[in-house]
Amino acid sequence: MTTTLATEQRGTAPVRRPRMPPWVRALRYWLYQYKRTWKGSITVSFLYPVLYLAAMGLGLGSLINHHVGTVDHVHYLEFLAPGLLAATAMQIAGTEATYPVMDAIKWHRTYFAQLATPLRLADVLFGHLGWITARLATVTAIYLGVMAAFGTVLSPWAILAAPAGVMTGLAFAAPMAAFAATQQREAAFTTIYRMALVPLFLFSGTFFSVSQLPLWLQDVAYATPLYHGVALCRDLTLGQLHPAADVVHGLYLLALTGTGVAAAMKTFRRRLVV
Repeated sequence: MTTTLATEQRGTAPVRRPRMPPWVRALRYWLYQYKRTWKGSITVSFLYPVLYLAAMGLGLGSLINHHVGTVDHVHYLEFLAPGLLAATAMQIAGTEATYPVMDAIKWHRTYFAQLATPLRLADVLFGHLGWITARLATVTAIYLGVMAAFGTVLSPWAILAAPAGVMTGLAFAAPMAAFAATQQREAAFTTIYRMALVPLFLFSGTFFSVSQLPLWLQDVAYATPLYHGVALCRDLTLGQLHPAADVVHGLYLLALTGTGVAAAMKTFRRRLVV
């Protein structure tokens, strides 16, 4: 009888689950929010690369291939596709790290609600950046799949182009989140899109080689994170690896991300911790 009772007690003992890092709880909030909109965003994530690659890669590309030949020794569609992958990551990061940050501070005050729990400031920040990372991973994986369908994946190294796209996005997301936390109004975000993201999209090697720019503009392009993201994604997708340069591209993106995280910790603390 005693043995049976001990066995039953052991059988009803609560099972301890491994404790998740606190920032994952903040991440789960953003994932829960996304449940309402994921179908529309996934559709757009498939549609945009198809339209871009069909219009710019096949349409314009056929004209360029006919009159110019190859671009950097590859067809224009193969040159364009990895650049668009990195540029799309930049645009997604810019969207996720501006208005949602202001919303979580000023309008819905999500960050304040999270800080009212045992979560720390770092947990709140890393939870949001973790969500942006997940969003970027989804979009870049879809984009890479569409690129493969268009026949623009020429190397097994292309599987690393998706993580490279995530790194490119985070190099924008972290500094922009730090900036967004300092703003009282959203007007500055429109200025950033018009005066920073759009010029980067056009002049950082996405559509043509940076070497075609004037020398002074080449130096400006080399200093931009999108150039490094485009170059890294292109090398991996085409299999034209330049080990030293590619390591520099990756380190540049990681350094900018780390700098942005450090800046975000300061601006978030200044704004959220009274």
